[in-house]
Amino acid sequence: MKINQIFSSKKFTIIASFVGLFLISVGVSLLVLYLIAPKTASNLIGGDGNKSKFDLTLPKIAECPVNGQKYTQPEADVWNTRRPIVQVIENHIDARPVSGLSRADVIYEAVAEGGITRFAAVFYCGAVAEDVKAAPLRSARVYFVNLAAGYGKNPVFLHQGGANDFCSDCPGGVKPRSDINPTVNAYALLDKLGWRNGSRGNDMDGGFNVGFPIVVRDQYRLGSTPAAWEHSVVVDINEAYKEAAKRGFNSDDSQGVSWTKGFRKWLFQDGKADALATAVDIKFNFWESMQGYDVEWKYDSATNSYKRFNGGVPHLDAEFDKPQLIAKNVVIMFAKETGPLDTEKHMLYQVIRTGKAVVFQNGIAVTGTWSKASALDREIFYDTNGKEVSMVRGTTWIEVVPAQNSVNY
Repeated sequence: MKINQIFSSKKFTIIASFVGLFLISVGVSLLVLYLIAPKTASNLIGGDGNKSKFDLTLPKIAECPVNGQKYTQPEADVWNTRRPIVQVIENHIDARPVSGLSRADVIYEAVAEGGITRFAAVFYCGAVAEDVKAAPLRSARVYFVNLAAGYGKNPVFLHQGGANDFCSDCPGGVKPRSDINPTVNAYALLDKLGWRNGSRGNDMDGGFNVGFPIVVRDQYRLGSTPAAWEHSVVVDINEAYKEAAKRGFNSDDSQGVSWTKGFRKWLFQDGKADALATAVDIKFNFWESMQGYDVEWKYDSATNSYKRFNGGVPHLDAEFDKPQLIAKNVVIMFAKETGPLDTEKHMLYQVIRTGKAVVFQNGIAVTGTWSKASALDREIFYDTNGKEVSMVRGTTWIEVVPAQNSVNY
C-alpha cells in the first residue's frame, strides 16, 4: 500500500485519533499533577531533580569561606560567581519537616514570637551541586537582619514580609507604637542598611518584590493534605541567584565591589573526635512552655558530628531523601531577651555587642563568649582565655538562646 493511501485510510484516522487523545490526556494529567504537587510532577518529567550536577569524586580542595568545608574546584568555580543568600525559614510544628536546611552552610535559630522558633539559613557553597528548594519562607525579624548583615557587603536577603509599621487604616498610614515597637521594625532596619530598593535591591521580599519562579506557593509540599497558606511558600535557590544577577548582585556588585569586602572568615580546623568526649547529649529549650521547640543534639563519634532532634523527634529535611539534620559545630549564643514589646507580641534578641557562648565540637564543650561589634560585623567566638575558637569544617548551627536559659550536657 502506498504511503498516501495509508495516511488517508479510515483505520489510520481512528488510530491517530486515539493516539492524539492519549497524548492530550497525559498532558492534562501532568498539568493537574503539577498544580497540586509540582515536585512529584517534576520528578515524573525530568527524573530526580536532586542529583548532583558535578563529579563529586574529584579532589575536595576548595575551602568554603562561610564554613570551611572542602568542595571540588568546579563547585567553587560556581560559588565564586555568587554571594551568600540568607533566607528566613520557619519552624512551626505544622510546617515540619522544612525543606533545604541540609544544604545550608550556617543556620541560625531564634524565637520569632510566642516561643515558636525560626531559622536564618545561609546558602552559598552547599547549595551548588544540587537544585535546592528551601521552605517555608517566612517573615523577617530585626535580629535575623542583623545576623545576615555579617555576611559581607549586601548579601541576598530572602523573606516573606516582616515586622513593620505599615497600616492602610491608620492615621498617616503608620501603626501606633503600641502595635509595633520601633526597635523591632525590620523594614526600617532594611531601609537603614540600604537593602530595600524595590526590584533592584539585595532584599528579596516574597510579599512585595519577587514572585514566580523564585518563590511559589506549594500547599502540597509535604503530601496530599494542603498546608496552611502561610506555610506554603517555597524558594528556588537557583532562581534566586538568577534574580540576584539581574539586579547586579553577583560575586561583585554593579560597581565592581566584591561581597567579601568587610567579611570576616572564621578560623577553621579539620576536626577530630576527642578521645574523652564529654559533650555527647546537648539539651535546651527556648521557652519552657513550648516543648515542641525543645532542641537536642546527640554526638556521633563515627562522623564527628551532632544529630539534631526537635520536639523530641529527629529533625529531618523534607528534600534529598529526608536526611536527619547534622552539624559539625553547635554554638549556643546566649542573648538578652526582651518582650513581648507590643500588641503584635514582637520579641527582641540582642545579637550585637557581646555575651556568653558555648561551642560544641569534636564531642567537647568550649565555654567562652561571643562578640559582634555591629550589624555589619560577623559574630566571633572566644574561649575563656580570649582565644578565638576555630570552627570544625562543615555545617554550623548557631542557637540564639535567651540569656537566662540553661543548657544541659
